[in-house]
Amino acid sequence: MAASILLAPSLSRFKFLLLRSFIPRLRKPSLISHLANRSLTSPSLKPCTRVATRSVPSFSSRHDVVMLGIETSCDDTAAAVVRSDGQILSQVISSQADLLVKYGGVAPKMAEEAHALAIDEVVQQALDNAKLTEENLSAVAVTIGPGLSLCLRVGVQKARRIAGKFRLPIVGVHHMEAHALVARLVNKKVQFPFLALLISGGHNLLILAQSLGHYVQLGTTIDDAIGEAYDKTARWLGLDMRRGGGPALEELALEGDATSVKFSVPMRQHKDCNFSYAGLKTQVRLAIESRNLPTENVPISSASSDDRRSRADLAASFQRVAVLHLEERCQRAMEWALKIEPSIKYLVVSGGVASNRFVRARLNDVAGRNGLELVCPPPRLCTDNGVMIAWTGIEHYLMGRFDPPPPPNEPEDFQYDLRPRWPLGEEYSEGRSVARSVKRARVHPSLTSIIQGSLTQQ
Repeated sequence: MAASILLAPSLSRFKFLLLRSFIPRLRKPSLISHLANRSLTSPSLKPCTRVATRSVPSFSSRHDVVMLGIETSCDDTAAAVVRSDGQILSQVISSQADLLVKYGGVAPKMAEEAHALAIDEVVQQALDNAKLTEENLSAVAVTIGPGLSLCLRVGVQKARRIAGKFRLPIVGVHHMEAHALVARLVNKKVQFPFLALLISGGHNLLILAQSLGHYVQLGTTIDDAIGEAYDKTARWLGLDMRRGGGPALEELALEGDATSVKFSVPMRQHKDCNFSYAGLKTQVRLAIESRNLPTENVPISSASSDDRRSRADLAASFQRVAVLHLEERCQRAMEWALKIEPSIKYLVVSGGVASNRFVRARLNDVAGRNGLELVCPPPRLCTDNGVMIAWTGIEHYLMGRFDPPPPPNEPEDFQYDLRPRWPLGEEYSEGRSVARSVKRARVHPSLTSIIQGSLTQQ
């Protein structure tokens, strides 16, 4: 049975709480030492070997925490070193853009191989750029979900090797929480509670962040995310995908008439905060076919002026409706969030699609109408990166939420308890939609339920 230890967030009394996490399933029973030298009474525990641990840093040393963050959840291999005072000491990203073009999207096995080839160099470069070695680190943070299992495993394995060799604690990080919390790194005014919209190729998520590790899910995608819709539309329009479908489509849309093609806004009949982009994708494909555009055989660079104009009109019309769907959902989410937490001041928008200037401008208007301030990380911190993982690791580490160092020599066949399907928060009661059917299955309890459960056991 997979087991992990989570340190309860108390500076006066430390005890480990047994939770399922990303510690590997051991072939033999293992023993875990207790910081307070007290035994746990859980019937599932068996005698085991002692594991060295570190205590929560004292208040005076909290500005001296140095965290290595590792991210391999999808198609970018990333690492960064960040200090707890907010200083980014290094950031390194190895992109798989060429693979995305070749395979028309993320091919999990190819992505895993690319991660495996790049991970050692990326992590070493991050340390070198920070002018540090592993011995200078306080801990290692790594994405354990959600994401592609094959890809997650590469990052977790690397993190555990470093932590085991240098006796460092590990912080398992929720990828979507990291997208939300990086806003607190770049803008120190952002305090809990706040509303967050997380938008990327694989996710549309509206959450109310009430405190660190406590999130209410107001809305999510029932099928395709907005980033997937951008990428697919860009590909159908024959755009250069090496830069990414989103940036290419945003640029072409500037040349088009956003009202020329009448696309329907998704899910207006559903009075919730959930998202759907599958239907809009179908509308775009049918519009392309009805205009007989030779997009599959003629890239945009070879298109005639009339052909280019037609593609630009389609791009602009798609973008207008895609973002209008975001606006409408955000408007309702703000109303719900302000009813739950009237003190909210900020709307955080993060994730790869948050780099889009049109998206930012439209959501800034919506936020302003509701008395909120829009906060977006810079584009380099919107896409997947190691900085957001390191910073989220720091926030939890300072709360005492980390796992002890793993054994220094783990076999290659260890089975890591990864979390490819891992909700961030519990659903808001008014947010449950009858339209949701495709992605209801949960493999793991939400991050919020795990942390809240640990607090009740103190």
